[in-house]
Amino acid sequence: MPALTSSLAPKARADARRNRALVLAAAQRALAEGGLAVSLAEVARRAGVGAGTVYRHFPTKTELLEAVMQQRIDRLTGVGHRLRDAPDAGAAFFAFCAEVITSSHRNQAVCDMVNNDGWPRELVRDAGARFHAALGDLLAAAQRQGSVRADLTVPDVLALFTGCVAIQRLSPERELSRPAALVLDAMRTRPPARPVTKRGNVIAARDETAIRDETSAPHCPICATPIHPTGTGRPARYCSAACRQKAHRRRHAIPA
Repeated sequence: MPALTSSLAPKARADARRNRALVLAAAQRALAEGGLAVSLAEVARRAGVGAGTVYRHFPTKTELLEAVMQQRIDRLTGVGHRLRDAPDAGAAFFAFCAEVITSSHRNQAVCDMVNNDGWPRELVRDAGARFHAALGDLLAAAQRQGSVRADLTVPDVLALFTGCVAIQRLSPERELSRPAALVLDAMRTRPPARPVTKRGNVIAARDETAIRDETSAPHCPICATPIHPTGTGRPARYCSAACRQKAHRRRHAIPA
């Protein structure tokens, strides 16, 4: 008889693990659809097990909700670990951000419950610490690669998650919504502004003003008499009106 009891024990443990997994999966779906008002009896019905099975694993609704939250956080942490060694660290970081946002808004009821209770249990608190560590690893790798702003911190990213989840809740689609993507885009490293002048071009110094000497000639071109400036009007070119007339006749003289 002891041998029979011993052989049944592994099967009982396997059944218990299977039933627990069924209850958690059913609770995830029920909470996503009905929120915190979902009863344990409804969870049992969806899981295909008796109410007693649910109560054996989760004596209170609070314990069930915390287990659902811990499972969801650990799943996201696992995603982060799988992306940690991706060759494109920037793409991995933003893929993780998108997964967090698109999955979190479907579990808002659980998020609200745990947040209102202040992350009260070690189970959830430890899951959160593991998640933050995975997020920090992805962020640091993306920053080393130059894909993400160097001044960004894990608390910054978590704050952006909160806003993006609220934005995503307005979208009927499961994919990341465009407004949420625009918020995430603010975390990217921006290339430096391009100068107006192409790099390498040498700007030659040029003085395009013509050099002109507008001072009057010192002597009359007709009689060579010195010309004295009058101080007003245009500078004189000839010493007298007679020389100006002579110059005019010479310019217009008709050749013989």
